[in-house]
Amino acid sequence: MLLKNLKITSSCIICFNKVIINDKLDFVEKNYKSFPSFIKSVYRNYKIGYPKFFKMDNLSKLGFITSELLLKQDDLLSNYKNDEIGIIISNSGSSIDTDIKYYNTIKDKSNYFPSPSVFVYTLPNIMIGEICIRNKIMGESSFFISEKFNPDFLCNYINILFNTSKIKSCISGWVEYEENNYESFLFLVEKENKKNNGRNINFEPENILMIK
Repeated sequence: MLLKNLKITSSCIICFNKVIINDKLDFVEKNYKSFPSFIKSVYRNYKIGYPKFFKMDNLSKLGFITSELLLKQDDLLSNYKNDEIGIIISNSGSSIDTDIKYYNTIKDKSNYFPSPSVFVYTLPNIMIGEICIRNKIMGESSFFISEKFNPDFLCNYINILFNTSKIKSCISGWVEYEENNYESFLFLVEKENKKNNGRNINFEPENILMIK
């Protein structure tokens, strides 16, 4: 059962060398060269200040930065207890980009050089872990793999979490990265817009697609 009072209160999109926050273009990398240089430019532009960022794989960097910019729009962390905030994210490729990088370090027995720092990111839920560690989020979290973005599934699953009192707020969306092809779309779900920042969109599949 979908809860009628759930609202999308903020959103952030990073794709095509742009950052879009609450439907407004907020940053553009005009001289785009590659994703690694672009995401570093975003990090510096918004003065994130989290050195561990530079150790992350590209998928985690993308999801982490998107979550940072999303949370800057809302008092989510001060309005809810740590275990009242959930994170539900999906993509179609899992951690394929890092998986390939790690495979390349072990495929040749004569040149075998497995890297623990690469291996640790061969699971997509590590990205969620990075977000949780940064913000001390301790609520329900899951990463799902689907062929394409599925707002119906996200709505149903998140509604179940709210209905069963597992969470009172949620970061959700889609984060995909493979060989410089990237797209990140995250949004906040709450029962009300506590900050009153102008966004109060009903949490329904068609509305998610409208702002994606």
